[in-house]
Amino acid sequence: MEAAIAFTSVRNPSTTRFSSSSASPSSRVPQRLCVRGPWRGRRLRALRPQSQVQAPGATAADASHHDVVVVGAGIVGLAIARHLLLHTRLSVAVADAAVPCSGATGAGQGYIWMSHRVPGSDMWELAVRSKQLWEELAAEVDGQGGGGARERLGWMRTGSLLVGRTSEELATLEEMTKTLSQAGIHAEFLSASSVHALEPALSVGKDGGAMFLSQDCQIDAVQAVSLIEKTNNSYSSEGRYMEFYNDPAMSLIRSEVTGTVEAVQTSRNILYGRKAIVIASGAWTRSLLHSFLEPALTLDIPVKPRKGHLLVVENFDKVKLNHGLMEVGYVDHQVAKSNCTHMASESCEDEQGALSISMTATLDTKGNLVLGSSREFKGFSREVDKSIVKCMWERAGEFFPAMKNVPLDIDQNTQIRIGHRPYMPDGKPVIGFIPDLPNVLVATGHEGNGLTMALGTAEMVTDMILGNPGKLDCSPFSIKHRFSD
Repeated sequence: MEAAIAFTSVRNPSTTRFSSSSASPSSRVPQRLCVRGPWRGRRLRALRPQSQVQAPGATAADASHHDVVVVGAGIVGLAIARHLLLHTRLSVAVADAAVPCSGATGAGQGYIWMSHRVPGSDMWELAVRSKQLWEELAAEVDGQGGGGARERLGWMRTGSLLVGRTSEELATLEEMTKTLSQAGIHAEFLSASSVHALEPALSVGKDGGAMFLSQDCQIDAVQAVSLIEKTNNSYSSEGRYMEFYNDPAMSLIRSEVTGTVEAVQTSRNILYGRKAIVIASGAWTRSLLHSFLEPALTLDIPVKPRKGHLLVVENFDKVKLNHGLMEVGYVDHQVAKSNCTHMASESCEDEQGALSISMTATLDTKGNLVLGSSREFKGFSREVDKSIVKCMWERAGEFFPAMKNVPLDIDQNTQIRIGHRPYMPDGKPVIGFIPDLPNVLVATGHEGNGLTMALGTAEMVTDMILGNPGKLDCSPFSIKHRFSD
């Protein structure tokens, strides 16, 4: 499972929230803010003229002025704030209904991979640029000492193995290897014997094989967010950065003179954004925008939640991995075949709640085995489905013989991460200005690519705000002519 899969982590099936104690110290709620529940699922007020504005319990002192206001403190929103702070003189405020790592970002598998990218596709250049920026950040952190990028980012150059077991899958992998190599990526096609030499615990059958990318990496999302937050907060003393957590956005405020959007009203504050307001709220962006925009506006960005489960097994010594692993079926969302009766009854991948499961496997920096992954459309349900977790375990057992006869005790030494990828039907994120609201941008819809593509997205959004020619073509991700007339 990739870097920023939209997951919320739960310690066990009886718990439904990712513990905020795992967030960085800088994510603690400012004392002057009242802790409020998220806006999610609530009816919010729409775009409003300033004369009608009155935040509950707000006073004049609760209004603050910034150059840019970012709604959403996931990896994309925080990365946008970081890039603005590092590369401009603009001031930034970040608002979120909860705290960092309580939603999508905190529970991904941490892939910074090129193995499942398609050269020449709309996403290719953004993926290449983003990986380059992560590499540069890791090198910078390594140069600072203090444990380096591994300790502070969870950065590991594990390499990736995309594995197949059928003749059709091998043909796909050979073609992918050729295409990526032609695009300048160091990719190798490996036979079954070569795969076994690299990963003795992995079985792909005598006719199987894999594509190996030695330069692929993984990071720890919580550690990465902690580092980014530390960078952002270093600008607080200059008056250039503020964060408003546990303070859900309620509405946009427009100027009665110009009609332009000039502020975000939260449950406790009014945040003015002189240059731009950025909506980076993941799977919740659609409902948030519906609440924000006037009824006369017909814009509908069809981002929707795609629920998934991820299993973390602590102190598991039956399987030791040397690389990150993924079955090739994950790439195009194929439905993995399984003996699991639950899965067999729901094996069609569609948008009606059907389930698919593909094997993904990594070790995190603590040596825990991280297994994925499932996909289904179940709205914003956060319930853990033990039968799905069982299917994932059984699917992994088909690739790792040492797991085949090991029972899974779901309540012992495990974490189950569940949550919601911000899915877009056309497979591309949405990055750009909202038509007719020229100072309001959206950055969402990365699905399982948020962590991977966060830094490139942040650079792109910064160029848009400044009106600079971008390093990349942003037109494939724009709103205009894609969701609106």
